[in-house]
Amino acid sequence: MKNFAIIILVALGLLTVSSVFVINEGERGIVFQFSKIKRDSTGEMRIFSPGLHFKIPFIERVNKIDARIQTLDGAPDRFVTAEKKDVLVDSYVKWKIVDFSTFYVRTAGGNIDNASALLKQKVNNGLRTEFGRRTIAQIVSGDRDSLMEEAMLSAESSKADLGIEVVDVRVKRINLPEEVSNSIYERMRAERQAVAQEHRSQGREKAEVLRATVDAKVTVMIANAKKQSFTLRGEGDALAAKVYSDAYGKDAEFFSFLRSLEAYENSFSSKSDILVVKPDSDFFHYLKAPKSGK
Repeated sequence: MKNFAIIILVALGLLTVSSVFVINEGERGIVFQFSKIKRDSTGEMRIFSPGLHFKIPFIERVNKIDARIQTLDGAPDRFVTAEKKDVLVDSYVKWKIVDFSTFYVRTAGGNIDNASALLKQKVNNGLRTEFGRRTIAQIVSGDRDSLMEEAMLSAESSKADLGIEVVDVRVKRINLPEEVSNSIYERMRAERQAVAQEHRSQGREKAEVLRATVDAKVTVMIANAKKQSFTLRGEGDALAAKVYSDAYGKDAEFFSFLRSLEAYENSFSSKSDILVVKPDSDFFHYLKAPKSGK
């Protein structure tokens, strides 16, 4: 009897535990009975809110669905603008479930991945329409807010179709495709190189003008310096000639003697010098011994 009582208590405990389930905050629960969704008296799918609930053990099971705000952030998509130019758009969508019955039925059992794929298709259709109405300049210049608002409005049909509400649609980044970006960069590089070459040409031209101006000034300065040096040299030669003339006028014999000494010094400055003159030449006038009686 004691063992039987223990078995009964254990069975009751298991039944009690199996009959209780908890729905956490941020979740909703759907109860299935024999693989069929349990409905209320009106025939509507019964959705369980956060809290402690009961079910029939071994007959009913609970499927929990995340009720928090979800983020759909996939790979960038390619859209065509009004100018027929491709752009790569990186966007994200914030959404949440508002009708759990519709969501469960339309997403093959409350599958979040299925819901994300369906929602991404709807949002992309809206973005494709809005990008097709605008040029790149309009998108970049500040029309992005209205674009996101229109895309969000176009996704409102998801509430009825999927049982979800789009909270926000944001465009993070808009880029040109790599092949288009490369051609634009090459064109920009060529334009910058042309501008740089023009600046270099203007700089060379100005440098030539400055160089020519400086060369002209230098030539004039050198010419003036030479002119002044020639003038000073002429004045110095004239003064020297006057000094020699005055000295010669005062003592012609002494002046002749000094000039002869200078000639001797210049002629015999090197031992290898050879001078061929007549012994009675006037060149040796002051080297001859004086005659007696004079």
